[in-house]
Amino acid sequence: MAGSAEMASLEESFRKFAIYGDTKATGQEMNGKNWAKLCKDCKVTDGKSVTSTDVDIVFSKVKGKTARVINYEEFKKALEELAPKRFKDKSKEEAYEAICQLVAGKEPINVGVTKAKTVGAVERLTDTSKYTGSHKERFDESGKGK
Repeated sequence: MAGSAEMASLEESFRKFAIYGDTKATGQEMNGKNWAKLCKDCKVTDGKSVTSTDVDIVFSKVKGKTARVINYEEFKKALEELAPKRFKDKSKEEAYEAICQLVAGKEPINVGVTKAKTVGAVERLTDTSKYTGSHKERFDESGKGK
């Protein structure tokens, strides 16, 4: 199978995706949403041979009957299930190696996250040097209220 260094980075990726978006997560278990995100971010799903539906089916197959999460061992089993589907031209072991390389060392990507942008309007509205009329009387030269 894969080397120990690769397995360590695979486990690290599992932990990073397991805690993504959940402040109470310990990194020991991954839910279905984060499993789907891992598959999407690491390019395991390609839209043709592996779809989001396949990812959900594999998740349901490897988790326990009443469980809602998978642990690291079940995660590796899920990758083994997806590997032959994603890499049809390779043997089962080679496909597993290739899928591990896709996932190993990756982190969750924040796509479409809105960045707070500093707008001049707030500074302009709170700049006491630009105040006129009776409002001007409320502040001294340094901008502090009288």
